[in-house]
Amino acid sequence: MNRLQRYLFRNLLIATLYSTAGLTLTIWLSQSLRLIEIVVSAGAPMTMFLWLLLLTVPTFLGIVLPLALVAAILFTYNKMAADSELVVMRAAGVGPFALAQPALVVAFGVVAVVYTLNVWITPSAHRELVRMEYAVRSDYSQLFLREGVFNEVGDRFSVFLRERDGDGNLHKVLIHDDRVPDKPVTVMGDRAVMLTGPEGARFVVYDGNRQELDRKTGRLSQLYFERYAVDLKVLTPAAAERWPDARERSTAELMDPASIVAEDDRMRRGLIAELHHRFSSPLLALAYAAMALAALLSGEFNRRGQSTRVTIAVLLVMGLQSAALGLTSLAGKMTVFVPLMYLLPLVTVLPALWVMSRGLRLKPGRDTGPRSGAGSGAGSGVAAGTSP
Repeated sequence: MNRLQRYLFRNLLIATLYSTAGLTLTIWLSQSLRLIEIVVSAGAPMTMFLWLLLLTVPTFLGIVLPLALVAAILFTYNKMAADSELVVMRAAGVGPFALAQPALVVAFGVVAVVYTLNVWITPSAHRELVRMEYAVRSDYSQLFLREGVFNEVGDRFSVFLRERDGDGNLHKVLIHDDRVPDKPVTVMGDRAVMLTGPEGARFVVYDGNRQELDRKTGRLSQLYFERYAVDLKVLTPAAAERWPDARERSTAELMDPASIVAEDDRMRRGLIAELHHRFSSPLLALAYAAMALAALLSGEFNRRGQSTRVTIAVLLVMGLQSAALGLTSLAGKMTVFVPLMYLLPLVTVLPALWVMSRGLRLKPGRDTGPRSGAGSGAGSGVAAGTSP
């Protein structure tokens, strides 16, 4: 790139970084509202909250980056057009493709970053996020049990505690287990703790009694104990006992035909759609950039601004994003739509390049920039001197 293109590239790169940071912080704030409950209501360590918040970044960064690129292109080129910089560049012989080259370089860089996120980083981050959420949910004694109320911690399973000390001990505990409807169990104890092991989480209750009612016979059996364990494995299923979500699976797993064939047909289609989404969605950054450039670098310049073109570019990007999401959803139901996931962004680029190839048409006599009195006078003098 020449000096002029490097100037454009620098402005575009800075604008893209600022746009990405702004959009990321906005989404982060919305995500933090969901996660802050862990800290406020349960006293979870701040490090866990920050780690969970950090793991959410790759899950939306692949969508944020292409949109931030569009915002940077629209802002940079529109500002340069308003300042008549693009008029001067065009008058100096710089064509539309030369003006678009820095933006396309940034677009290819965004495509590479989104590929890296989709293929390697995002699946690992999402898998770790799910694992952390299961780990958090298994520790009800520290995170989710509130004092003085009945806590519904599972289907037909309630826990009441009078108070909780700083060491994680629960005092004056009542546990009602109605997971077996014919034989509900109520456990009361003076103290209880939560333990998490390889076999799952469990309550260990001390100095209490266990009451079991047989509803068929109406008989109540009671057991006094010094130490009694209540298994919570059914409330917090381990990750190994559930089918991993498509977003949790690595790209290598999705590309393995054996792992896909082993699933049911509906899940198989979802895994195929997720695999092709990871490879096709980065191409949207290039399509977004091409549409924005075509809207701003084609036709005539207008000193009054390009708000109409900016609006059209935004609407086109929104339409393309909606179409891409719709195709991904349809591909999860019918794999015949998978080729369209690649075809949509590629086909969009071609009309955008054709529109841009028409160039910047400056009609003779068209006022394309500000005039100065000195310039007008000098032009009149030259014209007078050269007329016969």
